[in-house]
Amino acid sequence: MDESMTPDAPDADSLDWDKGDGLLPVIVQDADSLRVLMLGYMDRKALAATLELRLVTFFSRSKRRLWTKGESSGHVLELVSITADCDGDTLLVLAHPHGPTCHLQRPSCFADAPGGLSSDAMTAGSVLSRLDVLIMRREVERPEGSYTTRLFEGGLRRIAQKVGEEGVETALAAVAEDDAALVGEAADLAYHLLVLLRARGLGLADLEERLQERAGS
Repeated sequence: MDESMTPDAPDADSLDWDKGDGLLPVIVQDADSLRVLMLGYMDRKALAATLELRLVTFFSRSKRRLWTKGESSGHVLELVSITADCDGDTLLVLAHPHGPTCHLQRPSCFADAPGGLSSDAMTAGSVLSRLDVLIMRREVERPEGSYTTRLFEGGLRRIAQKVGEEGVETALAAVAEDDAALVGEAADLAYHLLVLLRARGLGLADLEERLQERAGS
């Protein structure tokens, strides 16, 4: 993960730590396949350590201390994002596993946990997810010299204009150019569309949710 990036996470003060006596249950999913990997618990210090190290860290109820997953085996969980549920008393972590998560050398602590996506969809989802996270961070950090920064600083209308231009170029490539040109223009369109969504306070998850709603229609 780029050292300049900060994983997406809720404000610790917005979470309901009292309900579980200072501990929140944490569901961990593979950021690529969306397979559920494990369940653990975090206190405030574990959450802070997870964000600082960018490695998923829990409060071990048996060891009575902070425990970074993989600290002995090397099978760490590289943090992608953390979100809270609607009540603020449960966390969902997306991570990239480095090796098996389960101590039985299985990918998941839940033996029959579905992978969720085909290999092709996993690859596409991973690329778009990472791009969406990168765009989100560019909006916040505004690094100098970044094209994405320039887009955000140009404002919503300019970003919308770029999406329109890329849409036209994609359509023209479909009827007048080869497959490589079409794919290239489509990639440009997808990128600018994600920037536009982020400029409106939305993201890939909102798009996926709407597509899921339409999946059966």
